[in-house]
Amino acid sequence: MKWRNISLWICVCLFSVAGKAQQSVKLDLQRTIELANDSSLSAFRYQNMYLSGYWQYRTYKANRLPSLTLDLMPAQYYRYITQRYDSNEDTDVYREQQMFSASGGLSIKQNFDLLGGTFYIDSDLEYMRNFGATKSTQFSSVPFRIGYSQSLLGYNAFRWERKIEPLKFEKVKKEFVYNTEVVSEEAVSYFFALAMAQADYKLAKENAASTDTLYRIGSQRHKIAAISKADLLTLELDKVNAQNTLENAQIALKRAMFALASFLNMDKNTQIELEIPGKPSTIMIPVDEALARAKANNPDFLQQRQNVLEAERDVNKTRVESRFNMSLNASVGVNKVANKFKDAYRSPAQQDLVSISVSIPLIDWGVRKGKYNMAKNNLNVVKIAAQQEELSLEEEVTMTVSDFNIQQRLITSAEEALDLAVMAYEQTRQRFIIGKADVNSLTLSLNRQQEAQKNYISALQNYWLNYYKIRKLTLHDFESGVSLSDRFDFENGMYR
Repeated sequence: MKWRNISLWICVCLFSVAGKAQQSVKLDLQRTIELANDSSLSAFRYQNMYLSGYWQYRTYKANRLPSLTLDLMPAQYYRYITQRYDSNEDTDVYREQQMFSASGGLSIKQNFDLLGGTFYIDSDLEYMRNFGATKSTQFSSVPFRIGYSQSLLGYNAFRWERKIEPLKFEKVKKEFVYNTEVVSEEAVSYFFALAMAQADYKLAKENAASTDTLYRIGSQRHKIAAISKADLLTLELDKVNAQNTLENAQIALKRAMFALASFLNMDKNTQIELEIPGKPSTIMIPVDEALARAKANNPDFLQQRQNVLEAERDVNKTRVESRFNMSLNASVGVNKVANKFKDAYRSPAQQDLVSISVSIPLIDWGVRKGKYNMAKNNLNVVKIAAQQEELSLEEEVTMTVSDFNIQQRLITSAEEALDLAVMAYEQTRQRFIIGKADVNSLTLSLNRQQEAQKNYISALQNYWLNYYKIRKLTLHDFESGVSLSDRFDFENGMYR
């Protein structure tokens, strides 16, 4: 009984493995794109790129809010030799000094973007204990202090962050949608690569069966001298070539299926059967509208705007730092020093601080001026690069939209050519069987049918590649007339 149970368990495992190895799915183009944006490694990579930019923007927003900080130094011990003046001996002497101290403070800070300064409120307490010949204990407290500090003539980083960071996050969101369309474009390429391989395999299989049938018919007709020996050899050669083509098509089919399964993060042994999309609906896209959408949505345009802003920021920073600098720090509060903790907060005295510091560069051998000129030249380079990038994108959008509009007519022509090629081959095949067509006519007709099949699939592929490329460049769905950014759920990384 025990061995019987083990045998049964082994059989179940083998059937499970076999079922897994023979797993098959049926996919159309839309389902393939959905799986790619949900499960592919490319989609995971783009999602993490978006999250990195998202948390960078969250950090920027958090820096605009008040921050509460607790600073502690629970224990600090000093033992050292120090120089002291002995009034009795009227001379300096060295004495050993020992001290234990501890401190803690609580502070609230708020950045002020408009002026580039920082408001702060803090409170702290220090304890100090001296050992040695003279022992003493002291508590020093600042129960409350409010202040403001800033550079009066210096570089205001907060103001530039306020301009650049929201633009960067908008670019990150547009890049996420853009990269989603990149994944869709990749999915279209893998889909039609497998579709072409499946069509080639199907044609090769039909051709192998057809050439075998025709060879057998030719053999019978050769026996009655209806065809020549040369024609019979040609039919036999077609049969051998068709079998070789079938084997090569089978290898290419496995490679294409493996590539699509890997891209979709499926099991590598998955058998994929594709449903070729039918003739798409006619969508004529105006070039001017596509260009306007691209300029408003394409992240490359936002990147150029960001580059220009950052270059202008660097010019402002180097110009300000090339002059003299002045900073202000002012605070009002209370403090108290006492020998006992309970007295450290009783009747504190007012504490006021106003400090102005000035830094004036006298001689730097042109270092600041050189940095300023470098920043100005870099700004000019960035502006020119932005113009070149804009022209390049305009050209790409224009050509892609033109190709897409033409491709719709090509699909109609390719479909019509395929129907004609199929009918022509069938008629030629029937005429050959009854002896009214020669081998050359049959071979030529078959080649035209196969070429028409490939042209039709290629036309579909080019249509959908151009369609998703236009979506990628403009981040706009011209079929529904809705911006892709408005439809995109940035929390879940999918379209609503």
